[in-house]
Amino acid sequence: MIKDTFGRVHDYLRISLTDNCNLRCFYCMPEENYAFAPASKLMQVEEIETIAKLFVANGVKKIRLTGGEPLVRKDAPRIIESLGKLGVELAITTNGVRINEMLDELLAANIKAINISLDTLQADKFLKITRRDLYHRVRSNIELLLQHGIRVKINVVVMKGLNENEILDFIALTQHNTIEVRFIEFMPFSGNNWTSNQVFTLQEILLKVASKYDVLPVQPEPNDTSKKYMIPGHVGSFAVISTMSSPFCETCNRMRLTADGKLKNCLFSKEETDLLGALRAGQEILPLIEDTIMAKAKALGGQFSGVFEDIDASKLKNRSMITIGG
Repeated sequence: MIKDTFGRVHDYLRISLTDNCNLRCFYCMPEENYAFAPASKLMQVEEIETIAKLFVANGVKKIRLTGGEPLVRKDAPRIIESLGKLGVELAITTNGVRINEMLDELLAANIKAINISLDTLQADKFLKITRRDLYHRVRSNIELLLQHGIRVKINVVVMKGLNENEILDFIALTQHNTIEVRFIEFMPFSGNNWTSNQVFTLQEILLKVASKYDVLPVQPEPNDTSKKYMIPGHVGSFAVISTMSSPFCETCNRMRLTADGKLKNCLFSKEETDLLGALRAGQEILPLIEDTIMAKAKALGGQFSGVFEDIDASKLKNRSMITIGG
């Protein structure tokens, strides 16, 4: 098992396949004309498989593929096929644009759950947020997944003045669909112009939902990052990822591998370890992994306290969200 100094067992690996994306969400990508990493700098299929096997041999039970947008990689089907044979739970977070093109590969890899990033249910606002006119394709692809029995979670980054007035619309999706809507508090990353007054908090979200529905808490599972709730009569559910107003670091079991092969022990960590460079140099990388996790801070990468109103985003040291991989 891979443990840190606080006794947290890390058995969940998130692997970013690329920093490229077919959308241009302003809170994730710093600018429209973004300089993506060249292919030679990214982990190749065999390298991803080698590194993933090592993590699995040391206790990892779940792997999630992220990006950028993971499905824009031309060799994504090979990666999915390879990792699908490792005997662990394999999941994907995607913007949903290419689901219809990749459905056969996703089903063949026995993927049971897919997270779809979707911040609005309005086509015009989708265009404003993503700078791409692809809303209707994403919605049809969500329906496609449901038709094939794949569990769907919809990730919604909630921002004051942008989409908090759509919370009840998202909740309505859960009435007749086995969807879990996950509302995510807006988090600070390099280039996303974060300010604390844009954060719509856990309590504000719950108040908004409770203005129309009865809300019942759901018993959390170990290592949950979200606080889960159900509404009587709804076949789906909703949850809140309250990173800013109510962090959940004490049960964190996550490790993040960027598309260029750097290991981050926290979403907000300043430091990262070059596993890909070491692998290509013929070095043993397990000691690097263990040292990186042992250096993990108690909470939030050690960069700020739990009082998000006091955060000066300009002083944070981190990558942009698209180069971390979520």
